[in-house]
Amino acid sequence: MYWEPEQECLDREELEQLQLERLQATLNRVYAHVPFYRKKFDGLGLAPEDVTSLADLARLPFTGKDDLRDNYPYGLFAVPMREVVRVHASSGTTGSPTVVGYTRNDIKIWSNLVARILVMGGVTKDDVVQIAFGYGLFTGAFGLHYGAERLGASVIPASSGNTARQIKIMTDFKTTALVGTPSYALLIGDTLREMGIPISALSLKYGLFGAEPWSDALRQEIEGKLGIIATDNYGLSEIIGPGISGECLERSGLHINEDHFLIEVVDPQTLTPVPEGETGELVITSLTKEAFPMIRYRTRDLTRILPGGCPCGRTGRRMSRVMGRTDDMLIIRGVNVFPSQIEAVLVEIEGTEPHYQIIVDRKGALDEATVLVEAAEHIFFDQMRRQREVVETIKKRLAQELGLSVEVKLVEKKTLARFEGKARRVVDNRKL
Repeated sequence: MYWEPEQECLDREELEQLQLERLQATLNRVYAHVPFYRKKFDGLGLAPEDVTSLADLARLPFTGKDDLRDNYPYGLFAVPMREVVRVHASSGTTGSPTVVGYTRNDIKIWSNLVARILVMGGVTKDDVVQIAFGYGLFTGAFGLHYGAERLGASVIPASSGNTARQIKIMTDFKTTALVGTPSYALLIGDTLREMGIPISALSLKYGLFGAEPWSDALRQEIEGKLGIIATDNYGLSEIIGPGISGECLERSGLHINEDHFLIEVVDPQTLTPVPEGETGELVITSLTKEAFPMIRYRTRDLTRILPGGCPCGRTGRRMSRVMGRTDDMLIIRGVNVFPSQIEAVLVEIEGTEPHYQIIVDRKGALDEATVLVEAAEHIFFDQMRRQREVVETIKKRLAQELGLSVEVKLVEKKTLARFEGKARRVVDNRKL
């Protein structure tokens, strides 16, 4: 099932010709209207007309989050404010937030792209879609909201938080598709069980989750607790918001909307392309954005391009689920560690809950990592011998997965904070 079958199943040669034409138009736009890019291009002795093939993309400068902050708020807009009908911004947890804008046509394209993602995940116009992202400057809620309306589905803008109320809405309003973060979906599943509400009381069929890395093991956990088919989707505010890529029901990678975005995967250190199938940093160039076009934006997200095609028939390339971020990666005693690696191990170990936190300290010259893991009640209140067995099992499995020994401490259920937005898994106490 497709939303825009002609565009989603374009012949590769046609797709690449379309990409080149749209890239050239975008370069002309930013050179004419964005002083930041004009200065960058002039510094490289590069003019838009010098880009005559997709291979020339490598000649263009990268754009980073610092560039967005340095041009806060409107310095990178390519249209006058009278043409901007919507403004969104990142959370701005460090320094100024990054501000992005949309023209009326940008909103139309965005809605269509999100409708594609929803259809990939099984949603139709007959569904009732509950949006459990927080509404506001964050792009997630409005992006999925407008996409679901474009599709013709019934939309419930529940926003995030008040989990008991979310569940009442689900049961009373017969919600069939849930949209939010995977960590919040897990919290909803846990709350359902605590309230004694059986899955059979829900009408849920599908869950479309994004905004944070999550493992296949966590997917299975969520599916079991909510009785749904869960798919991953990817987006980021600086490019458009949700709608860049998403999983179809084959769930063998996220289909990239390549007619609107040029994708590269590069080594985060050397910034050179990595071979297909190898993990690197995702770099995105927008091809159709009018108000806020981005040239070779470094997302800091780590993924890889998957080889081969998908049985669903879509012809765009597929990316793996994001495994982490270059700025979320922990380096502990010289070893690269991602929270998603730890999560994947914990979810598979009987007697633990899928709630954890990583505490990193520096003792003298050495880094020490402790993983706090919530234990099921029958484990936590069992004999000390049983607890030691679980701890040793976790330590052994983590050592195998990470190539690094870490301390493990079991804590009582509900000891660790629950998150209604993006989960915060790491507390790094080192003064780096």
